Amino acid sequence: MITLDSAVLRRWRHDDLAEVHGVVTEALPHLRPWMPWAAGDYPLDVAAEFLDLCDRNWRSGDAYTYAITVDGAIAGCISLERRIGPGGLEIGYWLHPDHTGRGLATTSTAALIDEAFALPGIDRVEIWHDAANTASQGVPQRLGFTCVDRRSATRGPKNSGDDGIDVIWRLSRPPQQ
Repeated sequence: MITLDSAVLRRWRHDDLAEVHGVVTEALPHLRPWMPWAAGDYPLDVAAEFLDLCDRNWRSGDAYTYAITVDGAIAGCISLERRIGPGGLEIGYWLHPDHTGRGLATTSTAALIDEAFALPGIDRVEIWHDAANTASQGVPQRLGFTCVDRRSATRGPKNSGDDGIDVIWRLSRPPQQ
């Protein structure tokens, strides 16, 4: 659990099933342009699979996925994922539209940067987003990441909002003092 001024980041729990299903279902029109998993409906069994995957990934160390909660209610999701090669973790996030524009993604990302660099062997953190997703672009810009690449998207299906260009931002571990 990570306590911020504006939110609490905590591990997903199986008893979050009804709430995450409801939050995602409400947010689908907002998420659909950017998230491949939001392309269709979000049935309860898919929400259950998500919670199971979060638990398995946490135990294996493949990903650390947190519910972003505000006043005890789920507002979104943020994760550290081992999918950019040795020494790196990728941060991904989404918010329910009622919680956007308040700095919540930025403060949650800043907290996970600290967590990432506290792990042994991690020397960089990256954020990937489609070039058309300017809201996601603001997070790495505000946190001092450097844009290291722009290339044709290679991950998953193209979403309705995508222009097909992945923008890759990187933050390297600060030098030890």
